[in-house]
Amino acid sequence: MLTTAPDLDSARKLASGALNARLAACVTQLGAVHSSYHWHNKIESADEIQLLFKTSAARALELEQYIQTHHPYDTPEILSWQATASVAYGQWINAETQRTLHV
Repeated sequence: MLTTAPDLDSARKLASGALNARLAACVTQLGAVHSSYHWHNKIESADEIQLLFKTSAARALELEQYIQTHHPYDTPEILSWQATASVAYGQWINAETQRTLHV
């Protein structure tokens, strides 16, 4: 899942929150990007930090909701797609995004 954040502090908060909640196994900060976009009938531009969240299919919707709720933008970019991973990497993602059940 991909999103952009307005600054490094926001990016770090989104990443650490998702990791702490086990919604992602890994978050890669892809770095600074410059975005140009239509917003309220004008063309705007902004420097942003791009983040790539690696999660399981079981946690994708929860991760999307987490980003939507905790993101500083009113309408954050949230792009997701399914990817094929190596067996070992896929198993690691699934294991790291499972929650421990307390009995």
